[in-house]
Amino acid sequence: MHAHQHDIGVSQVAAAIAEPARTKMLCSLMDGHARTSTELAAIAEVSASTASAHLAKLKDLALVRLHVQGRHRYYSLADPCVARALEALMVIGQSAPPTFNPRTPDRLQFARTCYDHMAGTLAVLMHDRMLAAGWLLVTDEGYQLSGRGEQAFAGLGIEVGELSSLRRRFACSCLDWSMRRPHLGGALGAALLKLAITRRWVTQDLDSRALALTALGRKEVSRRFELELPLEPETNLQAKRPSTIGPRAV
Repeated sequence: MHAHQHDIGVSQVAAAIAEPARTKMLCSLMDGHARTSTELAAIAEVSASTASAHLAKLKDLALVRLHVQGRHRYYSLADPCVARALEALMVIGQSAPPTFNPRTPDRLQFARTCYDHMAGTLAVLMHDRMLAAGWLLVTDEGYQLSGRGEQAFAGLGIEVGELSSLRRRFACSCLDWSMRRPHLGGALGAALLKLAITRRWVTQDLDSRALALTALGRKEVSRRFELELPLEPETNLQAKRPSTIGPRAV
């Protein structure tokens, strides 16, 4: 593509994201869930007709994807590249210097979804440990697994060979919005999040990007990744004031 066409494409996408209502819609889809235009209108605090116009613009620019199921129409982020771009923009948008504690809600800062993989303090710690342990090897294309890494992920029950055949990046770094350091993205990062949810190491909020680390998850992540995990913000509150409310259903 000609450089001038690149410039036009960037400016069009930037203009689309810059509109506050569209930004709210896109950020709400960062949890990997698909939502209706009615739900997105409520999130963006605009009318149904305005939401439809915004979504049409985002769809034309390949930022969102439309899914039709019978009478129902759902929207999701177009692909992981959009999620990575949004996460990077969130980093740039933070006004505080990196040495300051970012103004991110505590639960989101500890663990959350970044489209289809895990983000936050927990994800960054796991990413750093995988690098330190030699599981991940840095390449020009992103990450590849060492022999030790392949054994480790096989031990987790993740079929690495199947992931390599997918039409997406196998493994890559994704700059974390709250930590401003990388977490694991790509097909491998998505598989790790899916595993964590399936095995109930984490539970996912239905209405936000927040992930909650379970007691089982704390034990398994600490053991398998040889990590000493910090307490979650809500864990500290629960220790002071026991609650009888059960876990959120997933």
